[in-house]
Amino acid sequence: MNLDDLKRQAAARALESVTDGMRLGLGTGSTARHFVDLLGERVRRGLSVIGVPTSEATRIQAGQCGIPLTTLDEIDRLDLTVDGADEVDPALDLIKGGGGALLREKIVAAASDRMIVIADDSKWVRTLGNFPLPIEVIPFGLAATRHAISCAFAAAGVSGEMTVRQGRDGHAFVTDGGHWIVDARLGRISDAPRLADLLAAIPGVVEHGLFIGLASTVILAGGEGIRVVEKR
Repeated sequence: MNLDDLKRQAAARALESVTDGMRLGLGTGSTARHFVDLLGERVRRGLSVIGVPTSEATRIQAGQCGIPLTTLDEIDRLDLTVDGADEVDPALDLIKGGGGALLREKIVAAASDRMIVIADDSKWVRTLGNFPLPIEVIPFGLAATRHAISCAFAAAGVSGEMTVRQGRDGHAFVTDGGHWIVDARLGRISDAPRLADLLAAIPGVVEHGLFIGLASTVILAGGEGIRVVEKR
């Protein structure tokens, strides 16, 4: 069974938590794409739900799948968000943002009663940090912001190289919100909640990829089957 099959298995398991009438946050990324596809199949068979996409890419995909969509301007609370993750630790804290949608993903997750994370089991780690931490920043004053980020790293006991993410055209990658992303290769984040708080206090940081206390359930698909981990 290949990696894509595992992701689809996790997405299918998450779909079992969706019931008629739900307001859903629709995640972004390769695993979330499977969930949107499978949800679309259920909608075409009569399931009544409404979704809030976390990116323009997901909005386009969901529209093609026939899923009714709304925004968090029209409704202010969601029943459930299903999204992927780049890393998950035993506290169910996450690193997200590899696809560049972390700001909208976090807004949607925070507006949801529950967040189910779907992933293949390679995303399960003992300690966050091996995946580069995405930090969404305002381009203005970037040097000053990077200096403040370095100070935050030092205060949290981590360090590592920071690079501005590049798009396929060789220029800085621009998020759906019009911002840039700095990827930080930290290796190991011993106190993710503290680092999250320190980064959030920096004026030039729009958002960061540490999702602390948002996930309630993680569904991991591996060679031995599905494993479901619930928030303690």
